[in-house]
Amino acid sequence: MPIWFVTPDLDEAHRRMQAGLAGHLGIRFTEFGDDYLRGSMPVEPRVHQPMGILHGGASVALAETLGSVAANHVVEYPKFYCVGQEINANHLRPVKSGLVTGTARAVHLGGRSQVWSIEIRDEQDRLTCISRLTMAVVESRTP
Repeated sequence: MPIWFVTPDLDEAHRRMQAGLAGHLGIRFTEFGDDYLRGSMPVEPRVHQPMGILHGGASVALAETLGSVAANHVVEYPKFYCVGQEINANHLRPVKSGLVTGTARAVHLGGRSQVWSIEIRDEQDRLTCISRLTMAVVESRTP
């Protein structure tokens, strides 16, 4: 059973994120499943750290982008919206090139908070990073 409050639209989600960090990093949304959002990011020099491997901050940016977009599709917008409260990540395997793909799945969907688990894998489907994102569910203050 789908968890989404509204039917997700990949093109619209992608369009809304391209003006910011997600666009600069080359993040693309690839699939909304019934209970997950998947997206990818190219691993190239603009996301490398000085040792020539994927920067941990870029992995975290991919994780937070996926979790944030997914979280905001689970609430009744514009009555509510979600913002990041905390994120952590374990970097498990270096990636030098190619594409990494992240999958965000809800762990907890509450009225005031959500927790998302994001797994990032390389092109050989090896786990490279696992992240947990806590989102605050905020009621909009409209005049």
